[in-house]
Amino acid sequence: MSTYTHPAQRTRRTVAPMTAYLIASGDLRESANSAGWPTQVELEAAVTRVLNGLGWQVVRANGVDPRTGHGFISSQRMGLEVFKGIPADAPLIVAEAVWQYSHHVLAGLRTHEGPILTIANFAGDWPGLVGLLGLNAGLTKMGKDYATIWSVDFADDWFRDGLKEWTETGSIAHDASHVRALPELPDTPEVSLGRALGDQLLAEKAIIGVFDEGCMGMYNAIFDDELLNRTGIYKERLSQSALYAEMLTVTDAEADTAYEWLVDRGMTFKYGEDATTELTREQVQWQLKMYIAALRIADDFGLDAVGIQYQQGLKDLVPASDLAEGILNSTERPPVLSRDGSHELFAGRAFPHFNEADEGVAVDALITDRVWTAMGLVPDNTLHDVRWGEEYDGQFVWVYEISGSVPGSHLGGWDKAEGWRQGHVFFPAGGATINGVSKPGEVVLSRVFIADGILQADIFRASVVELPAEETQRRKDATNPEWPIAHVVLHDVSRDQFMARHKANHAQLVYAPDAETADKALVAKAAMLDRVGIRVNLVGRVAL
Repeated sequence: MSTYTHPAQRTRRTVAPMTAYLIASGDLRESANSAGWPTQVELEAAVTRVLNGLGWQVVRANGVDPRTGHGFISSQRMGLEVFKGIPADAPLIVAEAVWQYSHHVLAGLRTHEGPILTIANFAGDWPGLVGLLGLNAGLTKMGKDYATIWSVDFADDWFRDGLKEWTETGSIAHDASHVRALPELPDTPEVSLGRALGDQLLAEKAIIGVFDEGCMGMYNAIFDDELLNRTGIYKERLSQSALYAEMLTVTDAEADTAYEWLVDRGMTFKYGEDATTELTREQVQWQLKMYIAALRIADDFGLDAVGIQYQQGLKDLVPASDLAEGILNSTERPPVLSRDGSHELFAGRAFPHFNEADEGVAVDALITDRVWTAMGLVPDNTLHDVRWGEEYDGQFVWVYEISGSVPGSHLGGWDKAEGWRQGHVFFPAGGATINGVSKPGEVVLSRVFIADGILQADIFRASVVELPAEETQRRKDATNPEWPIAHVVLHDVSRDQFMARHKANHAQLVYAPDAETADKALVAKAAMLDRVGIRVNLVGRVAL
C-alpha cells in the first residue's frame, strides 16, 4: 500500500475586533530599503497614533529583520511568508513612505478577504506617494477592491476622517466629479485625423520592443497581449543581455561623435574623479553606446518604439539608461548610422522610448508621436513620475520628475541641459541625467492603464509654469536635484482628485505651441485612442 504525504492543513486565524494589520512593501535594492527605513518608521508611528485615537490597535505583520535593519517586505517570496501570518479577513493597511515593488505583496493582496487600505506620505524627499500610485494601479488592474489615502503630516482632519470612514465601512469615498466618459465627438478635422490614424494602426499594426518586462515590480505596466493586440500593437520581446552585447560592438569613435554632437549644441556635464559618487566621461561613453545600440536593434526588428527596463539587470553592468532614453525621445538628436555605415537610422525623427519598459507609456508614446507628427507639431514626449507638489501663489503646482530622461526640447534646447550623476544609492554604476527645468507652456497629459479588464486612457490638459529660481531650487532640493523637473498645473483637477483617480505612478507629457493647438491635438489623440478600442476618459477641464 502506498503512503502519501499530505500537507498540513492550515488553521484559519481569527482577528481581534478593532485590529488592523500593517505591512510595508519595499524596494528590491537593499541600499534603498536601508536608506528609507527611518522615514517609514515615522509614517507607521503617525498612522498608528491616529488609529489608536479611534480605539483601534495596529499589529505589524512582520518585525524588523536584524540582518537588514529594516521591516520592508523585500521580495515576492518574503511577501508570501508574511501573509501566512495575517488572518485572511483582517483589515489590512499597506503603508508606503518609499518607492516599492508591488509584486512583493500582490500575491497576498489578491487573495486577501479583509478590507485593504493603502496609505502614503505626501512628501518630496521620499516618494511614498509614487509607490502608492504604482500599487493602486496594480490593484486596479487585478480588479481588487481597496481604499486609499495620503497625508503630508497625518494630523489633518481630512486624513483622520478618512481613516475613521475606513474603520467603519472598509472604504473611503473620494470625489470623482472631474472624470467623464468621452462623448460623441464632433465632425472636425482633428477627429477625422485621429480616426484615420487609428484605422492605419489597426490595419498596418505596430511593434514595440520590450527589453525585459516587469521593471521595478510594476505589474500595472505589463499589458497582456490579448488586450494590447486589439489596438494593433504587438510586442517584440527582447533581452537586456542582447542590448549589452550590441553595446560592446559600438566603437568609441561612434560614441565620441554622438558626444561631440551634444556638446556642440550646448549640453554640459558635471564631471568628477570618483566614479563611485561622481560622473565620469567613461560613464557617459557607455550611455551613448547604449543609445546607438538601441537604435540598431530597433532597425533589426522593425520596431516602432522601444523600452529599456534597466533598473534590474543592466544596473549591475553599465551606467544608467536615462541619457540614451531622453536622446531617443528627441527629434533633434545625434545621427546614428547602420552598422555598415551606409545610411542613417530613423533620420529626422524622434524614436519613441518608453521609460522603465512601462507598456502604458509605450501605447501612449506611439500614439502621441503619430498624432503630433501628422499635425506638424514637435512630437517629443516623455513620462514623468508624479513626484510631489505644493501650493504656490494660490495654485497647486505639481513636481513632475523622471529619473533623468527627458527630450532636450522640453528644457528649451540642448543648451539648457546638464548631465548630472545619478544617485549612487539607486544607480551604482552612475551615468548622466538630462537635468534641467521644463519650459513653460501648454501640455497634454495622459495615462493608458488597465481597469475593468480593458485598456483605458485618462487624458487631460495642463500647463507647465515658470516658478522663481529660488522656488525651483527648493523643490529640486526637496526631491532629486539631479533630475529634470516640470512645474505642472492641472486644469480643474485638485491634488486629492488626481491622487484618488490616477492609476499609475507615471503621467505622459507632450507640449503644444499654444492652448488652442493643445486642445485640438488632445481631441485628435482622443479620437485615435477611441478608434483603436481604448476607452477614453476626459479628466478636468477639456475643450472639445
